[in-house]
Amino acid sequence: MRVEAPARNLFQRFFRTETLGGLILLACALLALLLANSPLAPVYHRFWEIPLSIGSGTHSLSLTLHQWINDGLMALFFLLVGLEIKRELLAGELASARKAALPIAAAIGGMIVPAFLYLCFNLRGTEARGWGIPMATDIAFALGALALIAPQVPTSVKVFLAALAIVDDMGAVLVIAIFYSRAIAWGAIGAAGLVLLVLLALNFMRVTQLWPYLTAGVVLWFFVHESGVHATVAGVLLALTIPTHTRINAAEFSREARSLLDRFDRTETGDLLVLTSKGQQEALYELDRASAGVTAPIVTMEHALQRFSAFVVMPIFALANAGVHIGGPISNVKIALGVLAGLVIGKPLGITAASYLAVKLRIAELPGDMRWITLHGVAWLGGIGFTMSLFVTMLAFKDSALVDSAKLAVLAGSLLAALIAAAVLITAGRRDH
Repeated sequence: MRVEAPARNLFQRFFRTETLGGLILLACALLALLLANSPLAPVYHRFWEIPLSIGSGTHSLSLTLHQWINDGLMALFFLLVGLEIKRELLAGELASARKAALPIAAAIGGMIVPAFLYLCFNLRGTEARGWGIPMATDIAFALGALALIAPQVPTSVKVFLAALAIVDDMGAVLVIAIFYSRAIAWGAIGAAGLVLLVLLALNFMRVTQLWPYLTAGVVLWFFVHESGVHATVAGVLLALTIPTHTRINAAEFSREARSLLDRFDRTETGDLLVLTSKGQQEALYELDRASAGVTAPIVTMEHALQRFSAFVVMPIFALANAGVHIGGPISNVKIALGVLAGLVIGKPLGITAASYLAVKLRIAELPGDMRWITLHGVAWLGGIGFTMSLFVTMLAFKDSALVDSAKLAVLAGSLLAALIAAAVLITAGRRDH
């Protein structure tokens, strides 16, 4: 899994954003836990239930602040997830069968085994709906933990974890869309389908401005929300329509950029101040326009969303959803055990076993600079479910007692998985020196 220089630089920027975002996410989760277990707990819980409406009369959409975050703000997170998936499939670690085989196999194992272990504890009744909770990996937390635990690991290890988490996200999106949606309102589904056709037509006509897609995306979100399919799926659908083509190609940009730089040099006035040279100002303006023309809209949107998602969307989600009262008996031990077993046993076991099987069957190959003990350490990081696991918890259960049992298990399981990952990766690092 060798990473070329430009791709490596792009990944390193992505990794730094996700790492810092993971630390902020952790801080917000701890703050939510502190508030939920303090005298301010009633105020904390009431705050998220404040109703907010858009529109008026019969044409208004009224949701609580908590619902706006989980259904609306998280749609932006899923939009970013969709963009990352699309980019990886077209030009990243999932672009070729050989490169994609290992993380895909690992992700599949890391989804099937945790779900199976959960169902061993909760085979029937309402509790069985929680099988999707331990399937997810939190990419921000996992990459953040890797940066703190083993900052010197090879880039191929970081890429493997990121690709694994992205494939995991694909599975989570499918699970949410198929298994965690309400009764379907077919009229709204039809309207959402028409909007999706408009978005595809924009792409087909090679429209590269982003505002038409974003405008139609808001309409798409509304109809998906009204359809009974979870509204965040609209973010993924929108992402799949964002163009990858550019206004000019690389050769045209190279010629134009060289011409503009020559003009920039020729119009130098001698004082080295761009402000005094109209020719240089015009050359810079044209160079900026050319740069925008050679940048794919999908890249522009992904860069714009990465920091917003990492530093705004996910921290707010953590503040709204991680506040669980700690103390007293767990109301549903079977759910808690199922989630814990899925995250702490199922994830590392499934990822490691599926990876080993794929390599032994020669479907995939282990990168030359990655050892099995390192991959196993990364498999434990896969047990950090947090954001996605909490999100699925809110979809799986409506009873607050069941939700709190699952949330506590998610928090405990994610922490335990991270601690074991630290022990394994630190041990692996010592063996390398």
